[in-house]
Amino acid sequence: MQLTRYTDYALRVLMYVGIHTDRMVTIAEVAAVFDMSHNHLMKVVQELSAKGYVRSTRGKHGGIELGRPPEEVNIGEVVRLMESNFHIVECFDPGHSACRIIPGCTLKKVLQEAALAFQEVLNRYTLADLLKNRTVLNRLLTERRAIGA
Repeated sequence: MQLTRYTDYALRVLMYVGIHTDRMVTIAEVAAVFDMSHNHLMKVVQELSAKGYVRSTRGKHGGIELGRPPEEVNIGEVVRLMESNFHIVECFDPGHSACRIIPGCTLKKVLQEAALAFQEVLNRYTLADLLKNRTVLNRLLTERRAIGA
């Protein structure tokens, strides 16, 4: 299973903002550090903000910050919010499958079980878990900013 770039960006935004709880960070900063599309990132941040994961403030001293404590940001929930679907194969999408073996296929059941297991694992983690190595992450991202500058 592969997550979309949209979800990947959302998780990275949350981690970056979670590392920098001492200040507001800008979308431009996050885009530069991770070499992401600024416009795409704006859409991601807008959705994260609408769902309360981040708070955004406009203006000269504006930026984004966590909208709730890292312990309350469930990774499985974020992934489900950001992913438009979990259609691993075409038969997961009712009405849009041309597969001829659907009536006798057992693969779909196996893949559904795997997708559920994937989501169950994500549900066990919060943003706080992803930030346990905050010092290392901050150093790596600071090095990235220095190289990119």
